Amino acid sequence: MFNFFKRVWPLGVSALFGFLFALILLLPELSARNKNAYRILKTKMKVLEQIISFVNHFYFDQIDFDKVMDGSFRGLMEELDPHSTYIPAKEQENISELFKGNFQGIGIEFDILDGYITVISPIPDSPSEIVGLMPGDKIIAIDKEDAYKITKSEVFKKLRGRKGSEVLITISRIGEPEPFDVSIIRDNIPIYSVGSATMLNDNTGYVFLRRFSATTKNEVTSAIDTLLSQGMERLLFDLRGNSGGYLEQAAAVSDLFISTNDTLVYTIGKIKESNQVFLGDDSKNNSTDFSLIILINRGSASAAEIVSGAVQDLDRGLVVGETSFGKGLVQRQLPLDNGAALRVTIARYYTPSGRLIQRPYEDGNDLAYYRELYAEDRESVIDSLKLLRPKYKTKSGRTVYGGGGITPDIYIPYKSTLNKETVKVIRNPKRPIFNFASQYASRHKEKFLHFNNFKEEWDVTHSMLQDFFIYLDSYSIKVQKDSVMNNDSEFLKNRIKSELAGSIWGKNENTNIRLRFDNQVNEALKHFNEADAFIQSSN
Repeated sequence: MFNFFKRVWPLGVSALFGFLFALILLLPELSARNKNAYRILKTKMKVLEQIISFVNHFYFDQIDFDKVMDGSFRGLMEELDPHSTYIPAKEQENISELFKGNFQGIGIEFDILDGYITVISPIPDSPSEIVGLMPGDKIIAIDKEDAYKITKSEVFKKLRGRKGSEVLITISRIGEPEPFDVSIIRDNIPIYSVGSATMLNDNTGYVFLRRFSATTKNEVTSAIDTLLSQGMERLLFDLRGNSGGYLEQAAAVSDLFISTNDTLVYTIGKIKESNQVFLGDDSKNNSTDFSLIILINRGSASAAEIVSGAVQDLDRGLVVGETSFGKGLVQRQLPLDNGAALRVTIARYYTPSGRLIQRPYEDGNDLAYYRELYAEDRESVIDSLKLLRPKYKTKSGRTVYGGGGITPDIYIPYKSTLNKETVKVIRNPKRPIFNFASQYASRHKEKFLHFNNFKEEWDVTHSMLQDFFIYLDSYSIKVQKDSVMNNDSEFLKNRIKSELAGSIWGKNENTNIRLRFDNQVNEALKHFNEADAFIQSSN
């Protein structure tokens, strides 16, 4: 019982603070509506002062009031809606970097493997790429200090820093007899929104978009222009797992596909500044006459839903995949004096046809809101409720639905038949496939000169696969080899080949190979005839 109260007291105080702060927030409005509101709140504030005083004096243990108050702030925001939130100062810096699109450092994607910082990929155009760091390189020392068993948070502290400052790293590289030092001058490092952009075949381009940050429109424009120069006539635009970002960037990306001055998205809030209408620019010169398919899933939210909703409502292309997240609320981030921030919902947004796609939610019950998203029968439940959902018409008169995410024109569920032993390999924190492939690339790089030849003519042999299992044994990664070989040998060969492509050429080529075993992508490619019809009808 003693331990129970020790755990519950801070939580109870946090919840009470959250409730009282919510009342304070509503004070002006309540005062206008009810003459007794101010008197009630004044009484509650006195109670709050008493609680703080009693807890501070009588509570048997030391109280971390900073933690308790952060919890109370979160409790306040959670009572509003699932997307309004309080962001402590220590979290705010990382979030700002993510959406501003850059930070200052050396520029590597990394993981801690075998106790060492291991380069997964140097970020394009970063200082790390300029000095020639390679996938698989291990950073064994930083400024002559041993980096063995360093934590990820310590990596950020030691490798990030002011632009123009210098850091000395010691590299252990496969094929090199001795470690060697590399001096790197820190610089601005872009955080890319476009995860990959590649040609799947002679006329089909593919772009995967991670998020909507300050640089997204420019990145997508550059990716599309590059693919068009390579012969792209149709585009698969992958928004799976894209949780959103800046509203303005969502409208701008939508406009890249729309050639008319139709409404792309509009917002309605309580104050005048929250009401906005974003229109397409019909005077722009960029090409929009390629066929388009948008691929979404239950993780596609907010800005990703704005783009897919605009494309669907304006009959610009086909939306395929799974019903999206269902977030139709717009947040504004407001800085606080202590370096923290509030993300407050200021408006609802609507697609061109007038759809609100926000899923229903119960105030303060975020657990149920997110749990529903991952229900195995989610799509069948949504489908069974279609008759109850509000119906809208697209520009050409097709029926679309509001009230809970973007419903795809063609439902393509994600399917995985992987054996559990195979899953153990690909999810192993030691990243054995990456390590094996990067080591192979270091030893045989002279064999691989052109990606197209590699893609069409080179395959992972049975002998190489056997070597991979020997490698697993050497790293004490125990799997049932026969189970993997009997069920997923071709998948595993593909994954090794994709990691090999990534080590030699980069992320676009890695993705190009890996997508061969993506059932949603393969199924989506079969529907470009329907997508072509939208282009033909608009001409």
